[in-house]
Amino acid sequence: MNPALSVGPEASGPALSPAPSKLAIVLFQLGGPDSLDAVEPFLFNLFSDPDILPASIPLIGDLLRKILARRISRSRAPEVIEHYRAIGKRSPIAILTARQAAALEAALRPEFDPTVTIAMRYWHPTTQEAVARILAGSFDPIVLLPLYPQFSYATTLSSLKEWNRCFRPASHSARSSVPGVRTIGDFHGHPLYIEALVDRINTTFRHFDQHGDVQIVFSAHSIPLSLVEKGDPYPKQIEATVRAVMERGAWPNSHVLCYQSKVGRMKWIEPSTTDTLTRLGHEGVKRVLIVPLAFVTEHVETLHEINIEARESATHAGIKQFRMMPAVGTHPKFIACLADLVRSSLISKK
Repeated sequence: MNPALSVGPEASGPALSPAPSKLAIVLFQLGGPDSLDAVEPFLFNLFSDPDILPASIPLIGDLLRKILARRISRSRAPEVIEHYRAIGKRSPIAILTARQAAALEAALRPEFDPTVTIAMRYWHPTTQEAVARILAGSFDPIVLLPLYPQFSYATTLSSLKEWNRCFRPASHSARSSVPGVRTIGDFHGHPLYIEALVDRINTTFRHFDQHGDVQIVFSAHSIPLSLVEKGDPYPKQIEATVRAVMERGAWPNSHVLCYQSKVGRMKWIEPSTTDTLTRLGHEGVKRVLIVPLAFVTEHVETLHEINIEARESATHAGIKQFRMMPAVGTHPKFIACLADLVRSSLISKK
């Protein structure tokens, strides 16, 4: 079995020697439309994912899945287009991920000859495009690094499955051997990732008139409850990240965890971010610092769903000050975290 298919929360794969000469790192992300015209095809790709629709429709066939994906993407596109119009008419995720890739290359260059390639799950640059670049460069080893801090079937595993569908080095005439592949499953508790979050929160605290009564609201992307029932470790890893951040930050402030981005009628992890903000406002909370978890760059879920929609809900509920923590992005500690993950994956197991 290909190691990427069996990956869990820990790194896996064949043991490799440290300090390889030509190192390839593949950064996986969901991707986002690069124009308003791309919104509907992006949504179609999203809802065509067999790891998305089967969460609520078991035994669904490929043809029916594509029919449903077409119907869903067409019905949702007009509203989603307006969301992207409000944040600059495109998703910034490709540009921001490219900056992370450049920063990671720079961090590793003193020790390796690294090339960082981006593989977006639902838009360009696609996984197929990333595979073509890797095979053309004859890299060995290859480190697969999903930029999802917490492992989930809907994100990490889906991206790795797509890689396995596309990656066929043995059939590539330019290669005489199959390159070694290492896979990083998650980094939800990595100390440098936690410190990057804490730094971002501390910076955001400075924008409040006073700190003591600020409510910290952790908002994570929700997933269908059916995935959790199948053993998806995502919610437990989200909770572990929250605990680690609060312990490292040592703030006296109250905090709460909630979930956003529910789609469709099936049951998803709750409570919702909107309901949580409404409740807090009605309870008399006046200041809220919202921390997007599971997002390492800004995209529509932070820029619109939180910074516009959630902000409006908070204001309507009586909350006077609303601040959103910026994503970790290219924070030096986060890039150091990624570099450490790559180095660790290359150390041979004893």
